[in-house]
Amino acid sequence: MTDDLTTLLRTPEGVRALALAAEVAALDPLAAAASVRARGVAPDLAAAALTQVELRRRAVRKFGPSAGRMFFTRAGLEQATRAVVADRRAARLAAAGVKTLADLGCGLGSDALAAARAGLSVYAVEADPHTAALAAANVDEAGLADLVTVECADATTVDLARFDAVFADPARRRAGRGRVFDPRSYSPPWDFVAGLADRIPRTVLKLAPGIDHDLLPPGAEGEWVSVDGDLVEAAFWCGPLASAARRAVLLPSGAELTGSGTQAAPVGPIGAFLYDPDPAVVRSHLVAEFAATLAGRLADPSIAYVFTDEPVDTPYARRLAVTDVLPFSLKRLRALLRERGVGRLEIRKRGSALEPDKLRRDLKLSGPAAASLVLTRVAGAPTAILCRPL
Repeated sequence: MTDDLTTLLRTPEGVRALALAAEVAALDPLAAAASVRARGVAPDLAAAALTQVELRRRAVRKFGPSAGRMFFTRAGLEQATRAVVADRRAARLAAAGVKTLADLGCGLGSDALAAARAGLSVYAVEADPHTAALAAANVDEAGLADLVTVECADATTVDLARFDAVFADPARRRAGRGRVFDPRSYSPPWDFVAGLADRIPRTVLKLAPGIDHDLLPPGAEGEWVSVDGDLVEAAFWCGPLASAARRAVLLPSGAELTGSGTQAAPVGPIGAFLYDPDPAVVRSHLVAEFAATLAGRLADPSIAYVFTDEPVDTPYARRLAVTDVLPFSLKRLRALLRERGVGRLEIRKRGSALEPDKLRRDLKLSGPAAASLVLTRVAGAPTAILCRPL
């Protein structure tokens, strides 16, 4: 979609095309396009409207009802910060006294919009002209143009001295190449991104959740965020914005866990209850801190399953009741599940090379009961733990 089509979509003609596209969105794509064109909409505008309607449908998961008036690209939507994450970050920046923010690599504007909603004045830059145009349209549609300025510019050329804080979200996707995992291939490049905190102490870096802990700048806080149990991002909070070494944030509940990320949890026998920590807890290296909240223990020092003898409610993990523990044996496990009449089996694993889908076929499940199977190691030995979900 070109910038001209973006502009056209915001005219009465474009608004009508979007409305018609929404009416036929459930049809086969070819039939939908033919239907919109038959109502007098030019082919290129019909295609653009249908694309936006589909992207808006997908964006509801990230942005809620406001997705219905935003503009997207496929790549931009994939990297865009979820509204619940952006709103929490903006609130934290506002609470730290930030008034003016440079948003480097603003993409479609999710974080800039959240910062403006929190009362910050935002200067947002985006290197891609089309994406910058969409970000500006999203700012206008949100009624926040008095607080957010969007410009198409190279982030490395921005004069940062006039801002209280900097937020950087380097591009981690390339056209035709998908995700970029090596920070040296980010845009702007990692050397520039990592050096921002030396120029503006109050710096926040949004990064892929798999980012190496060793890349955390000295004295900075590493934060890992999950939404509904999905690990979605890491953020490095630098300078005076840092308030812990490591932090796990679980949204939308808002549960947070902090710690050094270097502690070791106690090790002991498998207990009556198994806890599978949220991925934000695991990735932030806060399993020991989590175990301490339960007075729990690990059965293997390298595996992030926590055990207790009594049930403990926690926002940081899913709890399962252990019914059986056995050294892994396909024959023994199949016999046990047949004896229990298990026909529906959830399979979780850590420290196991087994493929759940293949194992499920090999087990030849049948029966009315449901169970959870945890494949893991205990003292280095492959172990199967059969559980009852709670």
